[in-house]
Amino acid sequence: MSRVAALFLILLLAACERQDGRWLQGYAEGEYLRLAAPEAGWVESLAVQRGDRVEAGAPLFALEAGRQRAAVREAEAGLARAEAQLADLKQGKRPEEIAEIEAELAQARATAAYAEQDLRRQEKLARSDVAAEARLDQARSAADAARARVAAMEAQLAAARLPARADQIAAASAAVESARAALAQARWQLDQRTVRAPAAALVEDTLRKPGEWVPAGGIVVSLLPPGNVKVRFFVPETALAGIRVGQRVGLRCDGCAAGLAGTVRYVAPEAEFTPPVIYSIGRREKLVFLVEAWPDEGVVLHPGQPVDVAVGTG
Repeated sequence: MSRVAALFLILLLAACERQDGRWLQGYAEGEYLRLAAPEAGWVESLAVQRGDRVEAGAPLFALEAGRQRAAVREAEAGLARAEAQLADLKQGKRPEEIAEIEAELAQARATAAYAEQDLRRQEKLARSDVAAEARLDQARSAADAARARVAAMEAQLAAARLPARADQIAAASAAVESARAALAQARWQLDQRTVRAPAAALVEDTLRKPGEWVPAGGIVVSLLPPGNVKVRFFVPETALAGIRVGQRVGLRCDGCAAGLAGTVRYVAPEAEFTPPVIYSIGRREKLVFLVEAWPDEGVVLHPGQPVDVAVGTG
């Protein structure tokens, strides 16, 4: 009786396999985002832990950034100094310096007025032959000198009230722009010490802890965005002609809703032997081609989950 039952079971399994022959065995696999340290340093803080879900832009971890913060402060001071120098050149002399020039101008004008009066007196005396000719010449020379002094001080005052020359202002403006660029670079380098999530994702694992040293490029956090889970399955060489990129395929798995589907995005160019992950005695040691299909939006699969794939659905 046991032999009859065994034979019946074998025939039943064979019938099921023939009925379900269009389904190929596969499994889900995740494409992880490995977030690494852009530069070497000590891990200062870790904002997430395994199993967390994060939104795009959320901080994941931060490296020690004392040197970068100091560089930002230095760049800020350099920008403030350059802006002050530019403003000083645009304003001209300080009020105290202009006041000093104005006082000297007033003194020069008073001296010139006295020299003019003395010149007229000497000219009047010369007409009556009271004063000598040498005295008249001396008065004329003093008046001319006083006039020149007044003209020079007026020109100096006008120049003091003007801003610096155009080339000096242009050079100072260039210095300000250079200082701003240096500050932007320092702030960018400081921002790089904090690594943020590039997309909403599941924190698959954390590989470092606060206080650990991480080299440049060392992975600290591994993320799995919901859209980064694909299905890998293997097509026999005889069925390869029926598979193409962009083709629609059906998907099914234990506990999943019915009617799941996906799209083929990759077909391997070379054959390989059936991998051990495919537990099928009938297909063992056969040449197959790897195919990858991406589930439709909203289909939730977990890496490592067995998935059956039906080809020829569109």
